[in-house]
Amino acid sequence: MALIRIIPPEFDVELAIAYATSNNVTGKKIYCNSGCWLHEDAANALLIAIGYANDLGLKFCIFDAFRPVEAQWKLWNHSPNPNFLVHPRKGSPHSRGIAIDLTLLKRDGNNFLNMGTDFDNFSEKAFHNSQFITPEVRQNRYTLLGLMVSAGWDYYLNEWWHYQLFNSKNYELLSDSDAGTGLMKENGVE
Repeated sequence: MALIRIIPPEFDVELAIAYATSNNVTGKKIYCNSGCWLHEDAANALLIAIGYANDLGLKFCIFDAFRPVEAQWKLWNHSPNPNFLVHPRKGSPHSRGIAIDLTLLKRDGNNFLNMGTDFDNFSEKAFHNSQFITPEVRQNRYTLLGLMVSAGWDYYLNEWWHYQLFNSKNYELLSDSDAGTGLMKENGVE
């Protein structure tokens, strides 16, 4: 199965792929190379969401999308917390190419909407309905939720940034070599 590369201008988004940097929960690079890929079904749902966000003067910034099984193991070995990570043997929707981690920013000036926590915050404050967030943050999270759900995405209650397609078991798990993304290869895509 081929994945679609998510890059501007075909996809009007900002990319800040966290696992290609040390700015993530592990404090280390997980990916050797930066890139953003999704299954065709997820890419089509993202295009719909992009249109809805544009209507509100907003834009998405993507932190992660397809995550090879090898990367899921690295995350699990660092933080084996089932409230925030799927065990690699079970199979993350990210490793199926149908999940995305993202936030919103304003189109005029690239100001990020305040979501109350950073991406990869593994605390109750990251829950969609956290008791520990302000009304402004709650409104921003609900705006993101509304855009994504309206475009056909499901959400994960414990992570305000995580969205996935329904019926994830209908999609196969992929390693980096299966997907051909080169995220985990020192020299990039083959």
